[in-house]
Amino acid sequence: MNMKRIAFIRKAYDPFGGAENYIESLIGSLKGYEIHMLSSKWKDNPRITHHRVDASALSSAWSAMKFNRGAATIIRQIVPDCTVSFERTTCQDIYRAGDGCHRQWLRIRRLVAGRLKGLSVHFNMLHRTLLSIEKDLFANTPVIIANSNMVKANIIEHYGVKEDRVHVLYNGVDLSRFNSQGRPALAGEFRREFGVRGDTAVVLFAGSGFERKGLPTLITALAGVKSPVVLYVAGRGRTRKYEALSSRLGVRDKVVFAGARRDIERFYAAADVFVLPTLYDPFSNAVLEAMAAGCAVITTRNNGAAEIIEDGRDGTILEDLANPDELSGKIDKAIQKSGEFGPLAAQKAMAFSIERAAGEFTLLIENYCLNK
Repeated sequence: MNMKRIAFIRKAYDPFGGAENYIESLIGSLKGYEIHMLSSKWKDNPRITHHRVDASALSSAWSAMKFNRGAATIIRQIVPDCTVSFERTTCQDIYRAGDGCHRQWLRIRRLVAGRLKGLSVHFNMLHRTLLSIEKDLFANTPVIIANSNMVKANIIEHYGVKEDRVHVLYNGVDLSRFNSQGRPALAGEFRREFGVRGDTAVVLFAGSGFERKGLPTLITALAGVKSPVVLYVAGRGRTRKYEALSSRLGVRDKVVFAGARRDIERFYAAADVFVLPTLYDPFSNAVLEAMAAGCAVITTRNNGAAEIIEDGRDGTILEDLANPDELSGKIDKAIQKSGEFGPLAAQKAMAFSIERAAGEFTLLIENYCLNK
């Protein structure tokens, strides 16, 4: 009997990406299947047949369209029993909406940025392309995975998808890497290496896409924090305008731009408080990693990860996205309560292992293959 064939779609391998670890865990748990990966590049794996999808183009919009067409062509050639896409494509049986609902993000962006910038969306080819692909995929993909109830609600509201087609599977965290074991010693080592004084609280921000994830709000809030504090910003992105903002607010000496980190677990271990005042995040892996490492976490209602936080017990929820004064007060409180919030957050994260998440997704894939 021939093995059933499962194809995964991911635009490119990102060594810093949470989805990559998730996909590799999925592949590891799918025993007895022929695995294919459609991507512009991917990490070598003897279990995987890699099909290169060319997404090179002069613009992001053309790249998205080219990748979608290329993936569809290969799927028609290899004829999988089940195709699982982690990208906005239109040729899959199961789509994981890891990037959330683009129409919802544009709505929030218009509210925050103002009407003029909102109108510019209509003339932006990338947004128009993503909305077109998104409309098609939500109309025609049999099974949709949302990583939070928030995203499920967004998809249903904007695209009229029937509720029973959208399954909520929360993200998982690698507890062997992100945990609170040895936290005091690791924090002490970090403070010595970076010269952080004992009475100074370490606040951490981690993630790419600084604007969307609320870094301007955090830097502005830092000026109103009463506790002695230093903010570490970890992630890829241009920092010049954020350096200028921190200088204008008189907090430049309190902000360290650390860049993308392969050793991010060391930063979690040293942080008293992790802050992600994001405008829109389907479910932030960084929040779950910080919780697992024993950090007191502050994030917003627009982060799907807020659904697993009990406000005032194992973390804090920011209600007003554009209120740095509210955030300043919550940072001061979280610093004071970090010894209580952190251990409870680590305990909460234990229920969200990446093995559990992969197991739930694997079961869904296998059921689809059997019933197809």
